[in-house]
Amino acid sequence: MKRLLNVLACLMLAIAGSAHAAWPERPITLVVPFTPGTGIDLIARQLAAGLPKTLGQPVVVENLPGASGNIGSEKVARAEPDGYTLMVTVNTFVMNASLYQGKLRYDPVKDFAPVSLTSWGSLLLVTHPSNPARTVADVVRAAQASPGKLTYGTPGVGTPHHLSMALFLDQTKTTMLHVPYKGTSGAVTDMLGGRLDYMFLPVHVALPQIRAGKLTAIATGSPKRLAQLPDLPTLAEAGLQGADVDMWYGVLAPKGTPPAIVDALNKQIAQALKAPGVATAFEAQGMVPATSTPAEFGQLISKDEKRWSEIVQRAGITAE
Repeated sequence: MKRLLNVLACLMLAIAGSAHAAWPERPITLVVPFTPGTGIDLIARQLAAGLPKTLGQPVVVENLPGASGNIGSEKVARAEPDGYTLMVTVNTFVMNASLYQGKLRYDPVKDFAPVSLTSWGSLLLVTHPSNPARTVADVVRAAQASPGKLTYGTPGVGTPHHLSMALFLDQTKTTMLHVPYKGTSGAVTDMLGGRLDYMFLPVHVALPQIRAGKLTAIATGSPKRLAQLPDLPTLAEAGLQGADVDMWYGVLAPKGTPPAIVDALNKQIAQALKAPGVATAFEAQGMVPATSTPAEFGQLISKDEKRWSEIVQRAGITAE
């Protein structure tokens, strides 16, 4: 009986191995847990256009917005780990773990297999030109002089813009009044009107206004200076070590997806991101293509989950 069981086990492994070797045999779905037209959606559609050329199967984009990305994320976490359901997401994916603590039905670190980083998006700390502050030191002095009175706008509680400022305030040991909006447009309108003191904005949103003289850039949240604004210092150069607040984007699969499939996807994604026109399309959304190994992406996710969890707890931020 024991010998029979061993034979059956070997047979099952052989069948499973041959199934993986045949992957993909049908269309692959890229779940985007946000609405069409976002940077995440753009990434998915660029991959959907490029991956079939090497995978030999169609790639379909499925938008499942809602609950700050949690609805689509949960679907992928519960999907069969067979390489046919993947997710394209942004770093709010790990921020939600602490914002919705005890309410998420998935773990962003334990329930997914990282596949690859796809891009980075930069955030800029800006103010209205009427504000005399021009450096991070100016902002800190102003905040220290009027604790809790200066304002900063965000597209909503728990957004990267919000947590980036929470990190900034935590590092500088200062306080400001948070003014959350329902989306970016209202916040930007009030920022341009001088009704807000500060805001973190994606580079593609802020740059046209900076060039038009309608906003003043104080620092970039990138680890390195931006090519578009070479004279603008980083937060680190301003003395805030570990305060880089760039947004990362990437592809994940359900936990248990065979490593061979993950590795194959990783290589195919890297190749797709090199296609002509991808960098230009990404730039329109303020993103720069970037790749990584699955292990490197996993390390980034774990590190970010810990960092943002600590900030959310210290700042007492909740998604409610």
